[in-house]
Amino acid sequence: MSNNNSNSSSAMWRYHIDSDQVAWLEFDKPDATVNTLSRDAMTGLDQQLIELERLKPKALVVISTKQSGFIAGADIKEFTGMASANQVYEMIRSGQRVLDRLEQLPCPTVAAIHGFALGGGLELALACKYRIAASDAKTSLGLPEVMLGIHPGFGGTVRTVRLLGPVIAMDLILTCKSIKADKALNIGLVDRLVPLAELRSSAKQLAMTAPPPFQAKFMAQLLNLSWIRPFIASKMRKQLRKHAVQEHYPAPYAVIDLWQRHGARGGAAFEAEARSIAAMFCTSTSRNLVRVFLLQDRLKNLGGKSSHKATYAHVVGAGVMGGDIASWCAISGLEVSLQDRAMQFIQPALDRASALFEKRYANVEERSQVAARLNADIEAKQVCRADVVIEAIFENVEAKKELYARLEPQLKPGAILASNTSSIVLEILSNGLKDPGRFVGLHFFNPVARMPLVEIIQSVTTRPEVMQAAIAFARQLDKLPVPCRSAPGFVVNRILMPYLNEAMRAADEGVPLAVLDKVATDFGMPMGPIELADVVGLDVCLHVGAILAQAYSRPQARIIQTLVEQKKLGKKSGEGFYVWQEGKPIKPQAGTNPIPSDLTDRLILSMLNESMAVLREQIVADADLLDAAVIFGTGFAPFRGGPLQYARSVGAEKLILKLDELAGKYGAHFKPDPGWSSGLLKQ
Repeated sequence: MSNNNSNSSSAMWRYHIDSDQVAWLEFDKPDATVNTLSRDAMTGLDQQLIELERLKPKALVVISTKQSGFIAGADIKEFTGMASANQVYEMIRSGQRVLDRLEQLPCPTVAAIHGFALGGGLELALACKYRIAASDAKTSLGLPEVMLGIHPGFGGTVRTVRLLGPVIAMDLILTCKSIKADKALNIGLVDRLVPLAELRSSAKQLAMTAPPPFQAKFMAQLLNLSWIRPFIASKMRKQLRKHAVQEHYPAPYAVIDLWQRHGARGGAAFEAEARSIAAMFCTSTSRNLVRVFLLQDRLKNLGGKSSHKATYAHVVGAGVMGGDIASWCAISGLEVSLQDRAMQFIQPALDRASALFEKRYANVEERSQVAARLNADIEAKQVCRADVVIEAIFENVEAKKELYARLEPQLKPGAILASNTSSIVLEILSNGLKDPGRFVGLHFFNPVARMPLVEIIQSVTTRPEVMQAAIAFARQLDKLPVPCRSAPGFVVNRILMPYLNEAMRAADEGVPLAVLDKVATDFGMPMGPIELADVVGLDVCLHVGAILAQAYSRPQARIIQTLVEQKKLGKKSGEGFYVWQEGKPIKPQAGTNPIPSDLTDRLILSMLNESMAVLREQIVADADLLDAAVIFGTGFAPFRGGPLQYARSVGAEKLILKLDELAGKYGAHFKPDPGWSSGLLKQ
């Protein structure tokens, strides 16, 4: 028996009942590569569940027919247009009722999971009595809603605690970490793991046999008692404060409050969850974090405009950046050759790569396969094989141009020649190439394995198809590409350096280093400018800063020159502004001196003013791309939505007044950019 409902909502869900009276409810959202729980999808699910209530099958299996996975979560875009908490509440409560209907079916219910089950997708699976998952590496389960400034809303804050106990459940929700199949089985999130080819047959067997469902251990259940919850909740908040400030990120604290008040029991717990998430959706934090999520999606989708697929990469320069780019290419499935003057310069990069592979791959065979894709090539014999050749040597124009002169004759037709330069204008570097149209900038950020952004830089001669191929290459590496026009410092470094330099100028004036860092982290930056300069490397900051100071007629701080002359280069040398021990800075006490009242503005507005200059000069196509670049390239406070989004919240008129005030006090480099008064911020 099967349904043939032509209604668009029901068309997403199709059921049939087999000869053993097991119902198979299949989710396949039309015209989409992944399943998401949109309003129509939830309506369709409800309609099918009503029909199944009437038909009374012996068991039900819920499964996705998408190759990509089970369900990626709720359709977050639908919430962005909602103006009031009541609108969000009604939609959330409606979704809760649908999953309540699933949970209350009188027959055994099984969620058969392959690929991802995230957010609302995992919440749907939790409403089933059993969960069975494919045992392969693609299986990934998680509740990432806190990253969007909200929390689970379709019963997730309740059902996870009931199933797993409060400690494991809260760790799953508060960390936002997706977990793999083996861990999901170990904690009880799934009941069985089977090979993907056996998922359907094993799901049916589980539904037909209906063993006793998994229950949290007795001690975990004890922690849910009303008189114990306040003590556990207090410890959770204390731990959480090390990672997230409640004023900036209220959602994880709300999750703990919900559990402490209701203990994941009764209808009141679901009602409170819906009210809480509705309120969260209307905060500026959530609006901005959702915006960041959508910006990330936009960058991911940029790679779809090219059919270019690289299989071989050649990297020249085995320093930290070049070596790490090469190892990341190997991780991403490419064959890679790494070139430098001698093996003594390449070996440290291979050793770092080996350590990275060991950390990422527990399976020895898989690790060996990745390592085999990365090889030294001192004599550049493999350049002729490469689809992409990346230059990552030191920032010297003549050295780079001399290298290109040797590489270009060896390039195969259609190969891309790219530079990882962090600041040099591409037109200077490409001058002298026989085919400057194939030359592009691929600016990675350090550390390559952790930083998601790659600036894709176009010179006046770079061909459009080469830009698209470079963007597609970045996506092959699972990086977020931001296309931009060639100009000194490009986007991220041009915006970051005034911020770092202003902090150093304040240090020149006697403002304590720890105070400078605290002001920035209080604003929401992941680390302060002084610590960041040490991490980047003071020699790098000095070099890039000098290029930008000359290009844009800016004053430079004196203190960094002194430190570099003393060979104090930051974290990599063990001392810079701070002394570094075991990878961490030893920060002196800030003292009791009052913090200058304009210090936050002085630091942050230096970034905002430069951001407007970059936008006005059309170095990037629009304000959203600029915000994305600065968030993913520097960690700019995500809950503020990016420098230009934050500027909108302040208002151009107020910013102009503040910048004029700072210019009068600290110098002409704070003069408001003309873009503030031209209406660019409103576009």
